[in-house]
Amino acid sequence: MFSKTLRGTSLRGGRPGGASLAVLLTAWYTMASFVVVSAATGLLYLGLANNLRKISEQSLLDELDVCRALVRERGGDSQALHEEVEIDSAVRRYQKFYVRVLDASGMALSTTPGMDRDLSSSRLAQAAAGQQGIFWIDSPGGAPYRAIVALLPRDSTHRDVWTLQVAVDLTQEQEVLGRQRVWVWAVLAAALIFCPGVGVAIARRGTRPLREVAETARHIGSSTLNERIRAEGYPVEVAVLAEAFNAMLERLEESFARLSRFSADIAHELRTPVNNIRGEAEVALARTRTPEEYGEVLASCLEESVRLSELIESLLFLARSESPGDHLKRTREDLGRLLTDLRDYYEATATEMGVTLTASVGDSVWGDVDRALLQRALGNLVSNALAHCSAGDGIWLSARRQGGQTSIEVRDTGSGISADVLPRVFDRFYRADPARSRNSGGAGLGLAIVRQIVFLHGGDVRISSERGRGTTVSVVLPQST
Repeated sequence: MFSKTLRGTSLRGGRPGGASLAVLLTAWYTMASFVVVSAATGLLYLGLANNLRKISEQSLLDELDVCRALVRERGGDSQALHEEVEIDSAVRRYQKFYVRVLDASGMALSTTPGMDRDLSSSRLAQAAAGQQGIFWIDSPGGAPYRAIVALLPRDSTHRDVWTLQVAVDLTQEQEVLGRQRVWVWAVLAAALIFCPGVGVAIARRGTRPLREVAETARHIGSSTLNERIRAEGYPVEVAVLAEAFNAMLERLEESFARLSRFSADIAHELRTPVNNIRGEAEVALARTRTPEEYGEVLASCLEESVRLSELIESLLFLARSESPGDHLKRTREDLGRLLTDLRDYYEATATEMGVTLTASVGDSVWGDVDRALLQRALGNLVSNALAHCSAGDGIWLSARRQGGQTSIEVRDTGSGISADVLPRVFDRFYRADPARSRNSGGAGLGLAIVRQIVFLHGGDVRISSERGRGTTVSVVLPQST
């Protein structure tokens, strides 16, 4: 009995196309079982027929030997032959023997009563022509016989040769085989009726766990993703399916939770600049102001609009970059030159902060990359490093080939990141330091964009950090890039 832990209501709508698994299982079971039953009954029938044939042939040979001995001892004593045949017929209830002894001229010296009616000597002689040993013959009335004809020399000169004709009636043997055939057809007919019924029961029982899983899947929605299927009690194959389904539900639940948090974060992030713009406008319109004051309000609104535009652009980029490779415009680039340009761009800011910014590339490292996207990702890493550095710290940019891959590293000696928040730094809208304001800390999308750009290139991004000792971020790209 399979355990059921969840029941759901059926969904309205059409069923998927294709044959039913229960119907296929029933058909396969019916065909397989019918073939087995047919083979078994057929083999039993053939075995019975073969055994009956062997028994009758052996009996015929035994009777021939006895008749041969009687002829040698008593000549053409018909009474002795008749008694022998009667005794054998009484012993073998289902076999009736006929014996005829012919002299050298073909005259019958002794014949079992009734033999001339069904098996004349000429008919047996004609049927035996060209035959070796035992042969099959039918009487004029259609009765089947198995017969043998043997020559019996009367002296050493072989001048006086008698002929022994021995036959056994196969009527009862054929009746036995006929009854057996009736039973065979009866068994096959019963199997043809019984096997589909058993197949349906087996198929229904075998597919019941699948129906339970399907019922569970039908009623699960975004609000019931916490439900699971207990795999205990199911067959191994269905248990594997249930475990895979549970793992899928866990991933979906995690994705929905992340999406909910993401939606809430978006609403929060968009609300702040919009509220700022609205507040500035309301204050400005509350009373008449000087042109200078209106200019300050417009400048503040412009600043918030720019920030809002950058946030929306970042969100659009993340939304459009879900499919790897669809948005890349690859070119062959010198990664060392790209790091040098990046250093030159941020050098003024770093110098103003008292931070040393260095780019070092040993051998020439080239890659097939989207220059604009990779430059944006590395720029986000440098900006993030600068945000965590203070006067006297340093930032190093490097690129190298390593084990068939290209590794670009951004390392700093800044404040570092604590180990408990390190796994979440690439999440959208997550800030490692909650105390930092949005004005100084951004919207928390920089590292998420870095990860997405690296993902588009088919690579991986890794981070290691120690509080108070700095952070190292490695962008690992496949050699093909």
